[in-house]
Amino acid sequence: MTPNDFSDSRVLVTGGAGFIGSALVWALNRRGCENIVICDLLGTTEKWRNLTPLRYADYVEAEALLPRLQSGALGKFDLVLHLGACSATTEKDASYLIRNNYEFTKDLALWSLAKQTRFVYASSAATYGDGAQGMEDDDSKLDTLRPLNMYGYSKHLFDQHAKRAGFLDKIVGLKYFNVYGPNEDHKGDMRSLVHKSFAQVQKESLIRLFKSYRPDYRDGEQKRDFLYVKDCVAMTLHLAATPSAGGLYNIGSGAARSWVDLANAVFAALDKKPAIEFIEMPETIRDKYQYFTQANLPRLRGAGYTASISSLEDAVADYVRNYLVPDQRLDPSVA
Repeated sequence: MTPNDFSDSRVLVTGGAGFIGSALVWALNRRGCENIVICDLLGTTEKWRNLTPLRYADYVEAEALLPRLQSGALGKFDLVLHLGACSATTEKDASYLIRNNYEFTKDLALWSLAKQTRFVYASSAATYGDGAQGMEDDDSKLDTLRPLNMYGYSKHLFDQHAKRAGFLDKIVGLKYFNVYGPNEDHKGDMRSLVHKSFAQVQKESLIRLFKSYRPDYRDGEQKRDFLYVKDCVAMTLHLAATPSAGGLYNIGSGAARSWVDLANAVFAALDKKPAIEFIEMPETIRDKYQYFTQANLPRLRGAGYTASISSLEDAVADYVRNYLVPDQRLDPSVA
């Protein structure tokens, strides 16, 4: 198993019909791997459509996964990519998030460790909260972090648990920043602004952005670390295939860009003149809103990831022109 060749690997991908999960299956297919078992909870969403171009060996619904693993019915795996989780930052059912994002991850990690299977899981940049304690992927600072929502806290709980239990350095936790790209359309309100604004521009020729409620940020100048999903999965698979990599890693572009920058990139991709309207932010999220995120990447680079990272403008152009306009999903048979 190398970052560019997974052809001999048997891989389990949880959340494999979702956004980043299906992109990982696409990337594995392009690296010669088809011996993949996908686990997800399809429900009544349209995310099943992400699976149709992909090549994989089997599919398992989420509630059946652990019993089938523990019974040996699914056999052995070389790698577990655990992306399955509720990623809604507005989810209010804390008990559900504990069961789905924390307890399930604990059980799957322990199974993987017992079977000596490489375990890579999705943490989140939401664990950093307002960024007051920095955004460095340094596990010595874990206990100082204060997530702003229950989703971030559910991810933070497992990071802390793995450290306390003494196995964080034996697995890989990925603190994904603001990932966007193909295969996200099923995510509803959790879709990226690129996806949301594409529809706004097509219908109304404008993009709506939230006003700022802090004097040090002008409207639309709140900043995020936006990362294209193609870069995201390349980083993920690099760490998965690097035996010496262990612990927490930031997965981002390393550059903070404003919402206005992102909106302008969408207009440019559509060859349209920018037109931005600033609207009130819902009161329910104002006190939980992150005004600045930026991934610190020395650990990722130190683990040997040397590839260049797509610029915001180039990535948005690829996403809009090659996926949103023609309504295409990631397809391993298409260059």
